[in-house]
Amino acid sequence: MKQLLVLNGPNLNRLGVREPDVYGNATLKDLEAMIQSFAERTGNKIECRQSNHEGVLIDWIHEADKTARGIVLNPGAFTHYSYAIRDAIASVSVPVVEVHISNVHTREPFRHHSVISPVTSGQIVGLGLHGYELALQALLEIKKEE
Repeated sequence: MKQLLVLNGPNLNRLGVREPDVYGNATLKDLEAMIQSFAERTGNKIECRQSNHEGVLIDWIHEADKTARGIVLNPGAFTHYSYAIRDAIASVSVPVVEVHISNVHTREPFRHHSVISPVTSGQIVGLGLHGYELALQALLEIKKEE
């Protein structure tokens, strides 16, 4: 069975330390444990990866076209300017759901626009770490419909 893939972009390795008033106190390890709990409850295999490097994320997106059923992607700051990640998503056939821990639409104006979202299956923002579970559930529903 192909797995689901959760990709976290730049600075998400700093969860629990970086701006806890915005992102909360949970760490990336806590997030990944929550995701693995979801995997066990739903009988799915889910792999979590994090990188601060745009090219690494692009390589993982390309690879997922053959190895994954879908991708949950928190592109971090790449959301707002990475046409390279946008093009990588457009080049694969697996569905991608964009997720953000904070509500980017209520933050600084530069965060209000995503160059990624036009090529994703959907976007979940502002629901904290729970947004990842919702994104994974959405991917499972999308795959059922196919």
